[in-house]
Amino acid sequence: MHPAPSVIVFTTLCGAGYGLLALLGLYGAAGQLPPDPAFGAVSMLLALGVVSAGLVSSTFHLGHPERAWRAFSQWRSSWLSREGVASAVTYGPTVAFGAGWVLLGSTTGLWAVCGVLSFLCAVTTVICTAYIYRSLKPIPAWSNRWVVPNYLSLSAMTGALWLAALAALFGHELPGLSPLALATIVLALVLKLAYWRYIDGSPAASTPESATGLGFLGKVRLFEAPHTSENYLLKEMGYRIARKHAKKLRVIALCLGFFAPFALALAAASASGVIVPICWLFAAGIAIPGVLVERWLFFAEAKHTVTLYYGRELGKS
Repeated sequence: MHPAPSVIVFTTLCGAGYGLLALLGLYGAAGQLPPDPAFGAVSMLLALGVVSAGLVSSTFHLGHPERAWRAFSQWRSSWLSREGVASAVTYGPTVAFGAGWVLLGSTTGLWAVCGVLSFLCAVTTVICTAYIYRSLKPIPAWSNRWVVPNYLSLSAMTGALWLAALAALFGHELPGLSPLALATIVLALVLKLAYWRYIDGSPAASTPESATGLGFLGKVRLFEAPHTSENYLLKEMGYRIARKHAKKLRVIALCLGFFAPFALALAAASASGVIVPICWLFAAGIAIPGVLVERWLFFAEAKHTVTLYYGRELGKS
């Protein structure tokens, strides 16, 4: 599939923002957030700002962005619509939770309930985003069991890294946050490798023979191209990336998105003084371009079944 920059930015930023919101809600509900208005304000503004920027960027690939509001009406059948509804609903409890924490210095009682609701709404929104792709059966690289866990783990990883960076920057230690951040990196890495192994090794569900219904005659080959030049279907649904380039980009994604953040997070967990916030900030900052590369590959390596009618086999570059 054609990797639209707006969608890549959207999935990366919203994943990090919702991951941060979910963790803030959980820590707040558990009474583990310090009554520090500066820390609270920066954390909430960063999370909501990143989420809002991601949602706005998601409209840039639409032919008519001014009609995006209509998607909210199709929530009964569309995961895209459900995502829009969930993202809008998330603002309510999140803003209320942030107001209680920042303005009143409290995350207990009603504000704890808002924290839990903020967590649930954030997780629900990420799941809806993942199911936009998971539900597309004509795209084997997306229609599999690894997509939703990958989205959730990457969101948790980037959210945990940014929460750890903010906490260290303001001089706070949140219980269990360092081990949690390290664990989310390992989990996200394992799930990403499992996803790549799946799409590399799984046989194509559809073939030229099954797509045309001519398999009983033997091997089906394209006799003549249906078009003399690239058309919309091939540009958007048959985007091709050379295997050698995909391998290089996978290595870059692994290094920036997982290995470097893990090493920096490990260093931060065992360091002291000013080194701690520096390591966490670099870990959180370097993870974002790593996830951007990973998201680009998520789209570039996926092919629509319709390309079989153009002589391109699924799973081959």
